[in-house]
Amino acid sequence: MTDSYKTGGTLPAYGHIMTPRLDAIAITTADLAASLAFYRRLGLDIPAGAESAPHVEVRLPGGRRLLWDTEDVVRSFDPEWAGTDGGERLGLAFLCDDPAEVDAVYDDLTGAGYRGHLKPWDAVWGQRYAVVLDPDGCAVSLFAAAGPAS
Repeated sequence: MTDSYKTGGTLPAYGHIMTPRLDAIAITTADLAASLAFYRRLGLDIPAGAESAPHVEVRLPGGRRLLWDTEDVVRSFDPEWAGTDGGERLGLAFLCDDPAEVDAVYDDLTGAGYRGHLKPWDAVWGQRYAVVLDPDGCAVSLFAAAGPAS
């Protein structure tokens, strides 16, 4: 069996094989302060005062970065950007320690006024799962391995 999905083979004309690596996930937000407050509730270490910047980034465990840009910043380099007419702009998933934490985080976020999309349930794929929408309507999944069957 070959690993045909891997970059390989002969070298391209510029002399090296491309090795793109996912480095960052970007969120374009209509309300930076509201978006940062939401993700702080999920435990991200976002610097105080970041709300006053047009671009914010935090380093995540493992070295990846999560970035936020206001819609105005995006329009400054892409004047024709119009966002979406529905559906998700991005989906993120947060691993919780156990099924009870999925429920507690969902309750905390919806209790703080964020919109629940899918209440916690025991998914057929073996996880406790829920979805909350961030202030821009992006789906944020909360999940944990399901506990032993009772």
